Amino acid sequence: MQTQLAPEYQNTPDGMAAEAILRKCVHCGFCTATCPTYQLLGDELDGPRGRIYLMKQVLEGQAPTRKTQLHLDRCTTCRNCESTCPSGVDYGHLLDIGRKLVDAKVPRPLLEKTVRWALKEGIPSALFGPAMAMGQMVRPLLPASLKGKVPPRQEAGTWPTRTHARKVLMLAGCAQPAMGPNINSSTARVLDAVGIQTVVAAKAGCCGAVKFHLNDQDGGKAEMRANIDAWWAHVQSGVEAIVMNASGCGVTVKEYGHILHDEPAYADKARRISELTKDLSELLPLIVDALQATGTALVDRITRTAPKLAFHPPCSLQHGQKLKGGVEQHLGALGFNIRTVTNESHLCCGSAGTFSVLHPKLAYQLRDRKLEALDELHSEVIVSANIGCITHLQSGTETPVKHWVEVLDAALTGA
Repeated sequence: MQTQLAPEYQNTPDGMAAEAILRKCVHCGFCTATCPTYQLLGDELDGPRGRIYLMKQVLEGQAPTRKTQLHLDRCTTCRNCESTCPSGVDYGHLLDIGRKLVDAKVPRPLLEKTVRWALKEGIPSALFGPAMAMGQMVRPLLPASLKGKVPPRQEAGTWPTRTHARKVLMLAGCAQPAMGPNINSSTARVLDAVGIQTVVAAKAGCCGAVKFHLNDQDGGKAEMRANIDAWWAHVQSGVEAIVMNASGCGVTVKEYGHILHDEPAYADKARRISELTKDLSELLPLIVDALQATGTALVDRITRTAPKLAFHPPCSLQHGQKLKGGVEQHLGALGFNIRTVTNESHLCCGSAGTFSVLHPKLAYQLRDRKLEALDELHSEVIVSANIGCITHLQSGTETPVKHWVEVLDAALTGA
């Protein structure tokens, strides 16, 4: 795609990065077939190709409008289009640039601005946990629209106390400790069972995704730098990996090197952090080998007693991190009956970070479409790999929705 950047964007980092991405696009339209919002709305401007044209127009000097902003806002950032694109268009990074440029020129209504501010400041805040606990206390009294955002209180279980020579860092996250604390403790217990100690750096907080994708890119970068500072001593002491059990956080931390590449004090450190970052599923081959080495009794017991599982692969796992099929393959090797749907497993469930709060109608349509497909598997438990997807899907079904590591942990402990 040919571009003629407006003078204000020529020779700027954003302009040059966007132009390089745009030049890869051959406007073939393959991306529209897998775009969740285009599937629902049928509007070219609510698909990747249309949004790319809108961003191209802005970069070439056309004044963006509120309508431009809305079409960019309605993208779930699932990055399904990147998996489909034959030309390797880096749509996710282009969208970050486009939203930044549009927001600089198009003011938002006060209510919308207030909601976005509350989300970006509230979710990463130390007050999020107490606020969620209060919501859980009064959950039966909440209207349905709020009840779906407040999962029932969950017991985390015990954290292992053994020490091991092998160590990994784990990001506790900002929302997950309040909404699904058992995910973190299950991760620690499963790794402990195979001789790996899980370390949580006290000063590491939000991965930065919430602020960054709500166009507070400076605030998001500050959180990224704070995490690097919190982790660096552990990196120097030789931790094997930085483990992410929320795939939305994982895809962001894996991009620290890209996002902070122009900061002399952090570029090299950020690159190293991204290299060390692993989704928890990437440790499954190691975990499975260690468990299988103990004999056949565990596999036999799992085969006989484990619930039938349906796996929903989050977009941040299969499209953002390009990790597909590993959870099903390796849990299957341990004896779990786990399947994904044969149709639409690639589509977004509608959670998409803060998307389900900002665009609830679209989010619930996508959720119900996803659950309808999952229902065809007649599973006893739905498993996923991201707290947002888990909470969002659970709001629409009576079938338990869990992180896959919780199910593995329960099998190991006999719970």
